[in-house]
Amino acid sequence: MQKLLIRLFYNIESHHRRWALIGLCLLILLILGRSTTYFSTFYYSMVDFDSDRGAVAPPTDICGDHISKIVYLDQGWKESDSLWFYNITQGSDLVPIDFFLVLEQDQSTELFRSTENMNRFRYLPQKKTRSNPYALPVGMVENTYRGKKFMGFTCAACHCSQVNYHDKGMRIDGGPSAADMDAFMQTMDKAMEVTLNDPAKLHRFVEAVRKMGNYSRESDITGDLHIYWLRLRAYNYFNQSLIKGTYTPLDYGFARLDAFGRIYNRVLGHLLEPAEIENALLNAPGQAEQEPLSQEKRDQIKAELKPFLGESDRDTLEARVLDKLPQELQLRLRGAVFNSPNAPVSYPFLWDITLHDYLQWNGVAANAGEGPIGRNAGEVIGVFGTLDWVRKPGWSISSVIGGQGFGPTHTSFESSVKVHNLRLIEERLSALRSPTWEDASAKAGLPGIDWTKAERGESLFATNCAGCHANVDRESPSRRIVAHLDSVSKVGTDPQMADNSVKYVGYSGIIRNLYANSSVGNILLDTKAPVVALLTKATENVVATPDPDKWFFTRGADWAVDLIDELRLNPIKASVKTGIYDPDTTAQPFASVESYKARSLNGIWATAPFLHNGSVPTLYDLLLPASHLDGDPPDMKYRPKTFLVGSRELDPVKVGFKSENYPDAFRFDTSLPGNFNAGHEYGTRDKTLPGGSVQKALSEEERWDLVEYLKSLGSKKPGAAKSDPPKGEAPKPQ
Repeated sequence: MQKLLIRLFYNIESHHRRWALIGLCLLILLILGRSTTYFSTFYYSMVDFDSDRGAVAPPTDICGDHISKIVYLDQGWKESDSLWFYNITQGSDLVPIDFFLVLEQDQSTELFRSTENMNRFRYLPQKKTRSNPYALPVGMVENTYRGKKFMGFTCAACHCSQVNYHDKGMRIDGGPSAADMDAFMQTMDKAMEVTLNDPAKLHRFVEAVRKMGNYSRESDITGDLHIYWLRLRAYNYFNQSLIKGTYTPLDYGFARLDAFGRIYNRVLGHLLEPAEIENALLNAPGQAEQEPLSQEKRDQIKAELKPFLGESDRDTLEARVLDKLPQELQLRLRGAVFNSPNAPVSYPFLWDITLHDYLQWNGVAANAGEGPIGRNAGEVIGVFGTLDWVRKPGWSISSVIGGQGFGPTHTSFESSVKVHNLRLIEERLSALRSPTWEDASAKAGLPGIDWTKAERGESLFATNCAGCHANVDRESPSRRIVAHLDSVSKVGTDPQMADNSVKYVGYSGIIRNLYANSSVGNILLDTKAPVVALLTKATENVVATPDPDKWFFTRGADWAVDLIDELRLNPIKASVKTGIYDPDTTAQPFASVESYKARSLNGIWATAPFLHNGSVPTLYDLLLPASHLDGDPPDMKYRPKTFLVGSRELDPVKVGFKSENYPDAFRFDTSLPGNFNAGHEYGTRDKTLPGGSVQKALSEEERWDLVEYLKSLGSKKPGAAKSDPPKGEAPKPQ
């Protein structure tokens, strides 16, 4: 048989033989890729199965939270699944791992990574396990890129939560984090600066890093400490969140982040060409200037830029700006190139994420085809993936796949982004289910559901909510989540996140004159273009670029398998958006993005605070009007204008976290742009329907009935049979 195959092969014409060889090589790559994928998935599922999933109870903190035991609810994951999710790297490189492990806090000799300090920023503490040898908090992990070891973030840093009730803490996999990432970054920046400038701290730091074994010379340690401090400081500087129309900072507080705004800025900083930097600085007004620059001032700026523009490393561009340019030019560059990330939103929860047609609060991310990998790659860009984007002669297979064509030059999009791991994470998330109140009642002692009230609430839900919020069977294998999008003007909630996602523009730089996809056709990227289009094009090329850290055959195999499997196995296909929104047009190709998405509400009880920007503390408050109107009765209740954020202690009555009586926590002010708590006021007031009839506002009793029903979503009423489809019928999509 072997001789027959060889004879047949050599009888093929030479040009056909070449294609046969290419096909054979691709087949071998696919087999290798599939084998390594299955092996790595099996290995990581077995490497860590700590019965506590590594969880340790955090100490009592400024919010007064105190628990003695951590419990896990049934969400479809085993112990090994949770630990794999917490500790699988996605390619984030914040600082060298040695630096993070030994860095002291700025005002003491206590380690920055201490359990107390991580809990202060609401990162969840963990004990040492096989996949977490340094006992890092949930969502922090070691990543290796080009031979150097870093500490970076995983998906779990933003998408794993804890809900406390009395003395028990319920870890919720895929839940919205309570972390204050902005404060974490600012405080770490300060700790590194103090270490550089305090001889005693610096000496202790150097000696501790030496003992880790990855550095030997003091000059290398202090040099890298200065470099990574500058990178962190630049990140904080160019991502300063300013209240719209002012130069006043907008603090995010706990449980929120303007992730899109920060991802946008990371992309813009790495696309810049030297000529664009000069153009931006010469033609953009400074914060205190209204008049154009004089020729003398222009010449001065050119002189200051000359040595700076000779360096081409884009991954250190922003750090070099802070290191080498005067403050005036730093301010000019920030205003001319970057956009203020001033639209913080709650971290979305992840259960059923693989089954949605569109993702993000405004439905900007299609979940079909290769969309999930692109979405996740964009997230890694935002959380400090190393981006070695550089111009090169000729073309490559990756650049052609990325839409750069066969021109004389191309841009290489090599990076630390672990595309292969991102696909595996997406696969693992397909098994994650929402937490149920019923399970929390059994394991953490929450009060049981009042099923009489919940049944009354179900009817109210059908009348007031079901048109937008689908009721999903969390156990159905055929469920699909259709995003119902309502335009900002219709839903009435704070518009800033949706506005920024569409209206922010930036320099296209190294991807100028390429084409980015939109729902109404390709967009030619001019000198300046919508940042959403720039991000789309950049992530498309990052995904198309094999991992430079892997062995040649493994790199090629993983790359081929990832691209093919994402298209072949993704159950979500391209579809039109559902809802009442402004349609995309050739004149406004992203008009539909100025909307907000109504999600399915299973597990909603564990995801406070509410609305996309976290501006309403409890489900009960969400059923109240936002503010007083003429004609309101004197006893009308309203949503809180300010409340405290940071506690994990559940209020099982109103269903949200404790939001009063701990004065050292973050005070959320709904009067600030980006923080508005208006909108989504369905059922809060009488409504005149077409034809003239009036739909009465919810009564106080009805509000409580509806809250009780929302608590019950996903739970089984005692004595109810499991809802299986009738025999002989295929289960219907949800």
